[in-house]
Amino acid sequence: MGKTPVGFATHPACLAHVAGPAHPERPARLEAILARLDGEGLRKRMVELVPRPATEADLALCHTTAHIARVREACAGSLPLAPDTGTSPASWEAALRAAGAGLVAAEAIAAGKVTRAFCAVRPPGHHAGPSSAGGFCLFNNLAIAARHLQRRLGIKRVAIVDFDCHHGNGTQEIFRADGGVLACSIHQFGPNPLNPAVPFYPGSGAADETGEGAGAGRIVNAPVPSGAGLAEFEEAILERFTPVIESFDPGIILVAAGFDGHRDDPLALLELSTEDYGLITRQIVGIADRVCQGRVLSMLEGGYHLSALAASAAAHVTALLE
Repeated sequence: MGKTPVGFATHPACLAHVAGPAHPERPARLEAILARLDGEGLRKRMVELVPRPATEADLALCHTTAHIARVREACAGSLPLAPDTGTSPASWEAALRAAGAGLVAAEAIAAGKVTRAFCAVRPPGHHAGPSSAGGFCLFNNLAIAARHLQRRLGIKRVAIVDFDCHHGNGTQEIFRADGGVLACSIHQFGPNPLNPAVPFYPGSGAADETGEGAGAGRIVNAPVPSGAGLAEFEEAILERFTPVIESFDPGIILVAAGFDGHRDDPLALLELSTEDYGLITRQIVGIADRVCQGRVLSMLEGGYHLSALAASAAAHVTALLE
């Protein structure tokens, strides 16, 4: 065990979700991560947390009843929820366990059983909004965990740091008017060099998108152009995110851990290395150590080059364990 107990949540059901033939969000992603964590002896250093299936009441913390029903029906019929977001009969259980992983990790941290946790689950979540799926995401796992912490576990202020290369548009939509959640995101933004006629997916996340109502100023976007790397990520985390997180004084930091900003990833054009993910994680943990007793809950999002994904996730976990 490392200096601080770190929880780890995954579930075999998450391997059974199939989004479509030759789909980049495939079971091999999670298989590669688990093999790497086992191979480096990292998993045995963590406290195993068993995800329960999220209930409809859990899902309704962030999603409409109509959306929940639509996802269930789509999975039952192997129907797509969006052009890029397919389902299979096993997808429903996978989605419930993925959301449930965040719930049990939140509970373990709130109860002091662990200080940090990493949830290696799929399908991912940060593109799912209150009434929409997309970007390979069915339900917003991290957002559900955040609301669980707020409304049931007594942690009223939650900060989110999303370093997936794609903007977490669903997370922003869910929390844009919520003064109790600070959502910080660094992501590739602007024209897509591979198809200049369309913006890089999902097209949201401009710096002037800052929240509204009670959530005004609680959305902090740090868009970066294609080709950006560690320097831009460090500037965003250390100069843009750190002051607002420290001022916000959250009880926990949640991390949307997407590893598709790796220079080898086929779905983005950023230049992060495996080692950079370890450094970025250490910077986030450093903020948590100062403001919220080191409490960090991380959930897997993107990453589509198998070896780069597995190595980056291992670097992330290593930093959580330090």
